[in-house]
Parts: sequence; C-alpha cells; structure tokens
Amino acid sequence: MMNSVKKLNIDRAGFVDLEIDKSLNLVEEINRMRKEKSAVILAHFYQEGEIQDIADFVGDSLGLSQQAAATDADIILFAGVNFMAETAKILAPGKKVLIPDINAGCSLADSCLPADFAKFKEKYPGYTVISYVNTTAEIKALTDIICTSTNALEIIKSLPEEEKIIFAPDRNLGNYIQSVTGREMVIWDGACHVHEEFSLERILELKNENAKAQIIAHPECEKPILIVADHIGSTTSLLNYTIKDKGDTYIVATESGILHQMRKASPHKNFIPAPPKDSTCACNDCKYMKLISLKKIYNTLKYELPEITLEQDLMDRARGSIVRMLEISDRLKL
Repeated sequence: MMNSVKKLNIDRAGFVDLEIDKSLNLVEEINRMRKEKSAVILAHFYQEGEIQDIADFVGDSLGLSQQAAATDADIILFAGVNFMAETAKILAPGKKVLIPDINAGCSLADSCLPADFAKFKEKYPGYTVISYVNTTAEIKALTDIICTSTNALEIIKSLPEEEKIIFAPDRNLGNYIQSVTGREMVIWDGACHVHEEFSLERILELKNENAKAQIIAHPECEKPILIVADHIGSTTSLLNYTIKDKGDTYIVATESGILHQMRKASPHKNFIPAPPKDSTCACNDCKYMKLISLKKIYNTLKYELPEITLEQDLMDRARGSIVRMLEISDRLKL
C-alpha cells in the first residue's frame, strides 16, 4: 500500500484531488465501488445537493452518529467534516473510515483547544462537562456527555437540577439552553463562523419584503437572530417544522445546504436563505463542508484515502461521552 500511496502524489495535506477521466459517470462509478467494497456514504445536511442525493443516509450530527454506530458496512465514507468522521471512527473502531478532504475542519472545533479546555475544566471541580459534538476527539475524551443541537436541551434537562454544568464550546447554543432551562452553567467562549455571520438587518429586510414568511433559526445563531425567530431548532428540527407547518415561506438562518432537503420535501413552498453580514452574498455557506465534491468522493473510494486513524487509548477515552449521549437519546426517543 505504501508504494501505491507514493505513486498517487497526494499533497502534504493528505487529500485525494487527482485528475480523473472526464468521460466517467461519477455517480455510476461511486455506486459501483461502494457495492464492491461494502461501503456506506454518510452525508451531512450541509453538503451540496448532488452529494446528499448519492448518500445512503443524510442527516444532522445525531442521526449521523447513530448511523455510524449501527452500520454493518466495512467502509464508512463521511461526506462531512473531520470531527464527524472522527466520531464515526470512535463508534466503529473496526471499520475503515474515510473522509474526501482532510482539510474539512470546523471553526467551532478549532475554537476549543484541548490544553486550554483542560485548564478551564480544572477551575470547576465537580461540574459535569457537556460538550457539543462539534469538537475534536481530544475534547470528547475530556467530556462526560456529548450532545448535538437536536438533543442538547433535553440532555441537560434530564440531569438533576442541582447538577452544575460546563458547556462547550458554542456560546450561542449554551446561552440559549441556559435561557430556556435556567440551569447553572459555565459556558466556553466559542462560536461557529457560519451562524455568527447572519445579518439581523438583512433578515428583517427580507421579512418586510415577504410579510408572511417565518424566520426559522439554528440555536448556534446569535441572540438577536433567535429573538426574532418563529422557530428555533437543529437542522432536523427546522426541516421537520417546514414539512409539518401550514405556512409556505421561510427565511432559513442556518447553513444553506439544508434548503436542498426542504425543497425536496416541500416543493410547493418557498425557502429563502438568510443572508450574512457581507452584503455581496445571498446565502451563508460553510467553507469546510463545501470542500467535499463528487470527484473527491470518487477518488477516496477508489484509493481508500484519506483514512481517519486515532490512537486506541484516545478512542477508548472519548467513546464513553458519545455512548452516553446515544443512550440518553435512545431513552428519551430523540
């Protein structure tokens, strides 16, 4: 394998972006290879529509974690970002886990470095550590319970009222949960670059232009956006709301990839991406999610690179916090 890897001329970042025969039908080739190799493709809602359409499962972080834990495939190809692929490897250590671009990081995960968080944690002995899934394996290893935007509120509500909580790393999600529950929480000062960039002024302008439109927002958004929102929830919650709600127009304040599933589920409804503060853009995309492409998925399946590898000790220490999340979610039927 090492000799074949050298011949691929993979750059030092480790991602496969080789030129391919332009006559190839990428979708057909990807379908052929995943059957031959017993591979499953998991894609996040924030991926491009064409990638969502070829995935075996499309979902948010909770759904993707559940699928990674349950799959009987030999290979998991994760069309998402690094922390998601790491989570899959932790839950399925015997599987080969691939990610089409090793550079697909996360600004929120980058805002919480393990050494800094360990020192922060030492200041609050006796506190239960709840960390958002958008974190590295090292942070998960320092955490008691992982959560996602789908289950964070219910997980915290399930803990005894007197329990003191450290919440990391998203300050907006943490502050939102604290405002709803009134719980005693110490919150790490991190944020997602996508959800912090929405413009309240431009959203309200869209609302004035579309009087019947409802504003729906992810809880990672800043407080002013959440105050004007008609519905606040995870990507799955936002999707389900637009399916069940009787309205027909929605201003959607989260990464624009979710609009693909919304339009597929409700083609008769109108979905408007909430604009960022940069006046030149009409929607707000995650630059890391958008690094994934069909071409990279094809090459990744073909060469089975880049592969996510983690030290066994790290996986063992991180697994408990994720498993506890899945157990609580299963008990609460989330």
